[in-house]
Amino acid sequence: MELRNLITFINVAEVGSFTKAAEELGYSQSTVSFQIKQLEDELGCLLFERINHTISLTERGHELVSYAHRIRALTEEYKESLSGEEECKGNIHIVTPDSVCDEMINSHYMDFHTKYPDIFVKFSTGDTGILLHMLDHNEADIIITLDQRLYNKDYIIAKEEPVPMHFVTASHSKFAGARELSVEDIQSEPFILTEYGQGYRRVFDRELAKKSLEITPVLEIGRTDVITTILAQSEMISYLPDFVTDKMVRSGELCRLDVRDIKIDIWKQLIYHKNKWLSKSLKTFIEYIKKNEFSVKTNSEDKG
Repeated sequence: MELRNLITFINVAEVGSFTKAAEELGYSQSTVSFQIKQLEDELGCLLFERINHTISLTERGHELVSYAHRIRALTEEYKESLSGEEECKGNIHIVTPDSVCDEMINSHYMDFHTKYPDIFVKFSTGDTGILLHMLDHNEADIIITLDQRLYNKDYIIAKEEPVPMHFVTASHSKFAGARELSVEDIQSEPFILTEYGQGYRRVFDRELAKKSLEITPVLEIGRTDVITTILAQSEMISYLPDFVTDKMVRSGELCRLDVRDIKIDIWKQLIYHKNKWLSKSLKTFIEYIKKNEFSVKTNSEDKG
């Protein structure tokens, strides 16, 4: 059994297409088809069902995926041990929501780069659905979600913690210092929120709907740094994770509102796929994130 055929099989299974797999691997489509046919002949079973120009894994194909990942991982691990290199180097692709990406880059990236200058890190951003799709198709090495607590037998949760959320507004707001507000008290005020249907905004809207409430923002934008800047200069209100607003709350530019009748459970989770081979550089990055990124605590002066 040739390793290159197994690697081709993994790529086809991940992207669900001979054509896309060929593009990613730099092969012709006929080469990919030939390698899969070789593998099927050698194993004596059909790995993909081919119907109307679409393909899907057969039961035997699903079984082979796990074995193929383990064989590739062991091969890569052996190659790494042969190199004898003590320095940590390699490429890592991490995908997170915008707000988590901003926090990681601003607070930790230069420290990480100083300690591990030969590790190249690529950051991408997206909503939870995009993150999970990329993880399932090996387009991301690791992801950090900011959403409801996620469980899946195919994922390894390397680290997780609850993320406090609050309504927040400018410190000069008429609501600053008010105690035991209800959502109805602020519902008609101008709101600026993250994009509809994404991440914790989706969970927020669902919780409001349970109370037969709805908040229609005057502005929607995914950039939480832009949201906090506008908040400080206006009478608008938003609903954001505490780690996004900590700095401006401490500086006195923003304040958290004491809204007592809504509580949303949002979690930050560090996740990689169970079939992902963890190179030395990826292990190093995971341990660094667990120790540093997830150690960011909320402001002890929180009034909410």
